[in-house]
This record gives sequence, C-alpha cells and structure tokens, in this order.
Amino acid sequence: MPHQQARLDWQQLEQEPCLLVSGSWTLHQKKPDIEQKWHELAAGTERVSLNVAVDDWDSSLLALIRRAQRLADSSKVQLQLQGLSAGMQELLRMAASPSVQAQKEPGPSYGWLERLGLGGYAIISTLERSATFIGETAIAMFQALLGKSRMRGQDFWHAFSRCGPGALPIVALIAILVGLILAFVGAVQLEAFGAQIYIANMVAIGMTREMGALMTAVIMAGRTGAAYAAELGSMQANEEIDALKTFGFPPMEFLVLPRVLALLVSMPILTCFADALGMIGGFIIGLGLYDMSATQYLNQSLAMVSTTDFLIGLFKSMVFAVLIGLIGCYYGLNSGRNAQAVGQATTNAVVSIIVALVVSDALITIICTRLGI
Repeated sequence: MPHQQARLDWQQLEQEPCLLVSGSWTLHQKKPDIEQKWHELAAGTERVSLNVAVDDWDSSLLALIRRAQRLADSSKVQLQLQGLSAGMQELLRMAASPSVQAQKEPGPSYGWLERLGLGGYAIISTLERSATFIGETAIAMFQALLGKSRMRGQDFWHAFSRCGPGALPIVALIAILVGLILAFVGAVQLEAFGAQIYIANMVAIGMTREMGALMTAVIMAGRTGAAYAAELGSMQANEEIDALKTFGFPPMEFLVLPRVLALLVSMPILTCFADALGMIGGFIIGLGLYDMSATQYLNQSLAMVSTTDFLIGLFKSMVFAVLIGLIGCYYGLNSGRNAQAVGQATTNAVVSIIVALVVSDALITIICTRLGI
C-alpha cells in the first residue's frame, strides 16, 4: 500500500491553533513548505501546538520539527509538541544538546610572562625526552657491540633491504642528475678560460666531499626517515609499543636499534654509489659538449680526488645516517595516538631531519676547513 503524501494542515483545538503533521515524511517524498504554512497563522497567537501523526518518517521529520522550533523562537511563540514517539524525543534531545567542542570551557588567558615560562618549560621537556632517547639508544648500541642485545637479526636484514637495495634506483637517478648539473654549471664558467678539462676535477671533488653524501641523505630523509616515523607512530597509535613494554621487550632494542644500524651500514654504500654515478653524469656533459675522452676524464677525476676527500664523504654519510635514524624513530615513538598525530609526526620528522642534515654538513665542512683537511 503506498504511503500518503506528506501534509501540513492547520486545525483549531480549544482556542489554540494546531499544526497537524501527517502522511509519510521521508527523504524521497515531496513535502510542503513549513515557512509558508507557518505564516498562515493569525497574528497575535501566543501558543501553537505541533501534532505529529505520521505513517512513516526519517530525518526529514526531525528537520521539520527543528525548523518549527526556530520559527517559533523567532516569532516569540510558545510551541508545544504532541504525538512524538520515544525515538523522536531522543533524537530531538541529541540534536538540541551542544556538541562536545561547544561544551568545552575556553582555556585560561595567559600573560606574556606566563607564556614565556610555558614555552621554556616545553623546550626543557623536549630536551629531556631527546636526551633520554639518545641515552637509551646509545646503551642499546653498546650492548649490541658486547653481544648482549636482544635485537633480532631478521629485523636488521629487513630494515637493511628496505633502506639499502630498495633505495638504489632513486639514488642513482638523483646522483646522475646532480653530476650533470654540477658539470653544466661549472662548464659555463670554465669555458670562458678554456679550462673545460677541469670539469672532471670539479665534479669529482664536489660529489665525493659534499654532494654525494648530502643528496643521498636528503633522499633517505624523505624516503626512510618519514617511513620510520610513520611506522612507529602507527604502532604507538595502535598501542603496540605499550604491548611490547608490557611483555618486557624494550622498544629500543627491537624497534630503534635495527633501523639505525641498517642506515649506518647502507648509507656509506649508497654514498659511494652516488659518487660514482655523479661522476658519470659529469662525464656525459664532458663527452657530449666538450669531446672529452673517457680516459682523459677518468685520469683527471682520479688525480683530483684524494683518500681524505673520499673518507670525509663517508664520515658525513655515517653522521647523516645516525641523524636520520634517531630523529625518525624519536618522532615516531613520541607521536600521538590518532591518525592526525601520526601525520604530524611524520612531517615534523622530515623537516627536522633536513634541518639537522644541513646544519651538521655545514659544521663538518667548517671544522675540516679549519683543520686544513
């Protein structure tokens, strides 16, 4: 049997107007205009009844009742609801109650001195957590060197396969492009003096001493550091880290140590790989634009690069590996327990890693320059 059409009709009950709601009030039904019906009411009325006698209803009826309540408030008319079922009354109560955010009282207003103190306290708390994290990681690594760590070997190899061989394609692409850019920019200046042969020297020293390690570290910051923060942050949100602590498994040895050691092993290898491919990128410019032979380019590169330059690049890569691993794991372990907090922790990890890479690279370069190496 088809439902009756939704209807709104005015009735007069005991000297009091009553708006009768009847028929089927569902989303797919055509409904009369409540505002037009409301304005048909005679002026000067102080009280109106709304009688609900519907065959079928859904949220459309609740929207009608809420609209009638707002019209009554704006017209300063007392509205009395009749014929509501228990379900309708409960839904109306929920709709009328303020949200959780609206119920929250505004926070206290702090002066500039209090805000300064709170900011200083937050910085001290962050430094305390960072120092604790670094100390626990150092203890875990020391125990690993003594053979007393409970770190599983399969965790290390799994992390190594992801941050080592898995990163080779993107590192190769970026290294070749960086070598091309270094060679092209240098060639524009060297061509004015007829010294194009020194393109090989510039690319070789630039890749081995600076760009090879730095660009590899930037790639690993966005690829591996972000992954560490997201993985550990998700585990923190799902309370998996709390479960590890409950069963007596230290997170430093089972989660942080394998990841940091995997980066320590893979970063020098990737840096050597990037150095070689960067020189190949420079050779492409030398061969394509200035007709340099492979033997000539190789001899110039080997004559320019010293063991010291090569070892400085490897040392930087190891420092960068420690920074990427520690910062990524730190933000993951200190993440909040929801999806938004995990995303924020990942973003903060990548930004902090890149800043730390640039600052540490500048410090190492300044120290090496002052020491004459």
